[in-house]
Amino acid sequence: FFFSVCVGQRVGGGLNYRIKMPSPTYYRNYGKTFKRPRRPFEKERLDVELKLVGEYGLRNKRELLRVQFALSKIRKAARILLTLDEKDNKRLFEGDAIMRRMTRYGLLDETQNKLDYVLALTASDFLERRLQTQVFKLGLAKSIHHSRVLIKQGHIRVGKQIVNVPSFLVRLESQKHIDFALKSPFGGGRPGRVKRKAQASGGKGDDEEDDE
Repeated sequence: FFFSVCVGQRVGGGLNYRIKMPSPTYYRNYGKTFKRPRRPFEKERLDVELKLVGEYGLRNKRELLRVQFALSKIRKAARILLTLDEKDNKRLFEGDAIMRRMTRYGLLDETQNKLDYVLALTASDFLERRLQTQVFKLGLAKSIHHSRVLIKQGHIRVGKQIVNVPSFLVRLESQKHIDFALKSPFGGGRPGRVKRKAQASGGKGDDEEDDE
């Protein structure tokens, strides 16, 4: 619920009240999704981030900061659990949950079943599991940037569901179900606008397809 603050001011011998509303940021009902670095102009870090942005076809630095923020929260949870006794109920319950999640998303294999392996994870491990990266590695796209275009324009499905979010993390069990959408021109659906126009005019351009 919302509330306001009444501030009293004495004006002309009387007391005049005015309503002071809290800052709009007070009503924020969502958490932070990324965190900016403490040293924004550190050359070594900037070079590494620029390489990752180009290698994985990210749109901007914020996409990388989101991954780093998620990784830092997981690593922090693992560090806290490692300070507890090995037979502690919290460590057993929450530690198993973290390991199952890491294995399900292919970040760790089944032999790496200790929390110490979670601390060794890097941002590259998370970026490898993005749908954009998986589509390119499966050979469905000509480049990592073409992969992003195909996903954003609705040509890619995971199972029966069309996914248009390049940052979608692919589970191991879903990786083999990545393919072109059934209604996509690339998946045997209706031809694109340019190809339909070429066919109607009887001219050349049968190889042209519109990505829209």
